Amino acid sequence: MIRERVKDKLPYNQGGWHMDCGCNSEGRQRTCIEIVPIFSTLTYDEMIEVAGITNSRQYEKGEMIYMAGDKGESLFVIHKGKVKITRFSDSGKEQVIRVLGPGEFMGELSLFVHEPLTDNAEALEYTTVCIIDGEKLKGLMVKYPTIALKVLEELSKRLGKAENLIEHLGVHDVETRIAETLLDLADDRGEVLLKMSKGDLASHIGMSQETLSRKLSYFQEMGWIKLIGHRKIIILDEESLRYV
Repeated sequence: MIRERVKDKLPYNQGGWHMDCGCNSEGRQRTCIEIVPIFSTLTYDEMIEVAGITNSRQYEKGEMIYMAGDKGESLFVIHKGKVKITRFSDSGKEQVIRVLGPGEFMGELSLFVHEPLTDNAEALEYTTVCIIDGEKLKGLMVKYPTIALKVLEELSKRLGKAENLIEHLGVHDVETRIAETLLDLADDRGEVLLKMSKGDLASHIGMSQETLSRKLSYFQEMGWIKLIGHRKIIILDEESLRYV
């Protein structure tokens, strides 16, 4: 009876909740609260508390989830889909900061500073987002410090990636930046499946799309990579890419 009353409190919990395994006999997809790392150490009852301050919303491809200047009041957790985080220079040039997928979150700085948001979040495809009340979440952080520690851990990782990117933009030439990006994105089989368009990738590593396409074609001519369609790249010669 208790399970019946609480089973629908976790967003997207369809088909019923099993307290012992976190899944159902129909193999339902896990909720966003379950898949995001910052909540991974919470018990079921604690997740119910988070669910109580959470709403969900769907966004079409190209729709803005939030924009720079908006008041930061929430933590946004991606349940399904992909989101592009960007900033614009004074001249209007777009800089892609990162692309996020299911289980990742954004808008977290609003939990620590009372300032407007500084970046933009755009849905790259049909996307479902869980929106968590920021003020109430801070209260839960005090109650469950592991949530705050997980947020800080993720912020530290993002800071490290940002510092590496700044270093690459300032020190390495175009070909080295592309080679290092491909090596970083490749899986164990040497395959790269881009989560963003080549235009967004070019923006992320500080060059034009034309330059990126030209250099990738050059890498292919050299026999270092193989381009398959618009999103897949197979690394054929890792050693050569490391010494571009």
